[in-house]
Amino acid sequence: MKKNIKKIILIVLLIPLIIPYNIKAETIKQFEDKVAKYTAELQEKKNKIAKNDQEVNQIKARISEIENQIKASEEEIKKLEREIEESNKKIEEKQEESKKIMKYFQVVNGENSYLEYVFGATSITDMIYRLSVVEQLTKYNQKVITELNDLITENNNKKSSLEQKKVELNKLEKELEDQKERINADTNAIKETMPSLEDQIKSAKAQISYLKQIGCGANEEKDACLRRYFTRSSGSSGGGGSIPSTNGFFRPMTNGYLTQGYGGYGGHMGVDLSSNDKSITLYPIAAGQVSAKYYDSAGALVLKIRHIAGGQILYSTYAHLRSWYVSVGQNVTPDTPIGQMGSTGNSTGPHLHLEITTCDWKSAGGGCTWSEYMRRTVNPRSYVEIPSRWSNR
Repeated sequence: MKKNIKKIILIVLLIPLIIPYNIKAETIKQFEDKVAKYTAELQEKKNKIAKNDQEVNQIKARISEIENQIKASEEEIKKLEREIEESNKKIEEKQEESKKIMKYFQVVNGENSYLEYVFGATSITDMIYRLSVVEQLTKYNQKVITELNDLITENNNKKSSLEQKKVELNKLEKELEDQKERINADTNAIKETMPSLEDQIKSAKAQISYLKQIGCGANEEKDACLRRYFTRSSGSSGGGGSIPSTNGFFRPMTNGYLTQGYGGYGGHMGVDLSSNDKSITLYPIAAGQVSAKYYDSAGALVLKIRHIAGGQILYSTYAHLRSWYVSVGQNVTPDTPIGQMGSTGNSTGPHLHLEITTCDWKSAGGGCTWSEYMRRTVNPRSYVEIPSRWSNR
C-alpha cells in the first residue's frame, strides 16, 4: 500500500514537468505542415502587398495631380495680386482726377458757383457755352465716379476671389498631407524591419530541408532532434558536438550602457546597448558557434551565434554591426572578437541590438519560422547581467 502511495505521489510531482513539454512538443511532420500553411499565408500577404503597391501608385498619381493644381492656384493668386495692385493704382488716379474736378467746382461763395459761372456770361453765346462746359464737366465727373466705383467693386471681387483661392489651396494642401500620411502608413506597413516575405518563405523551407538532411524522423519531436544533433559527442560523425558548451554568460562589450530594454513579443525583441566608444569591439555573450551572418532587409549587418547551455540550444543575435570578424561555422569563445558596434540598417545611432532566442529562423537548423522566432525571444538580461552602465565584462 505504501509503495502504491509513493508511486502516486511521484506521478503527481512529475505531471507539471511533463505536461508543458508535451504540449509544446512538435513533430517534424507537424512543423512541415505548419511551414506549408505559413508559406501559403505569406504568399497571400505578398499578393495583398502587390495590390497595395498598385493603390500606392494611384495615390502618388493623385498627389502629382494635386501638386499641379496647387502650382496653378499659386500662379493664379500671383496674377490676382498683380491685378489688384494695378487696380489700386487706377483707383488712386481716378480719385485724384475726381478731386481736381471737384476742386474746380469747389464752392467759394456758397452753393451757387455753377449758377454764378453761367450767369457771369457776357452774351447768350457765352452762356450757352458755359452751360455746355458745366454739363460736360458734370457728366465727366459722374463717369469718373462711376469708373471709380466699378474699380473698387472689381477690386473687392478680386480680393474675395483671392481669399477663396487661398481657402481652396489650404484644402488642397490638407488633402495632400492626408494622402502623404496614407502613403507613409502603407509604405511603413510594407517596409517594416521584419524580413522580406521572400526571405521568410525561403528560410522556412530551408529549415524543413535541414531537418530531413540531419536525419530527423517525420514523427520525431523537432526540438528534441535538434538538441540531440547539436549536443552529440564530438566523436559522433556529422553531429554538432564540435560546438563548445557555454561556461557562463558575459556582456558583449567591455564598457557601455543600456539604451533600450526588452519589450517581449510584439515589442522590442531584445535590448539595445551602446558605449562612449562608437566603434567598440564586440564579443560573444557565451561560447558557441557562428550560425549565420547577413544583411537584413533594412541593410543592418547581423551576426548569430548558436549556444549549448545545459543541454539546451540558445541563439544570440547581434545587429547593426559596423563590421564582423568571424565566419559561419566558426567556434567562438567569450573572448573572440566578432565585430564592431555600428549603426547599419534601421538605426538612429551607433549601438548593438542584442537578442536571445530558443530557436532561430535564419540559421541552418534554427528550427523555426520568423513568427515563431518572435514568440520565442527571451529577455537577454535573464542570462546576461546588464546594469544601466558598466566598465567591465
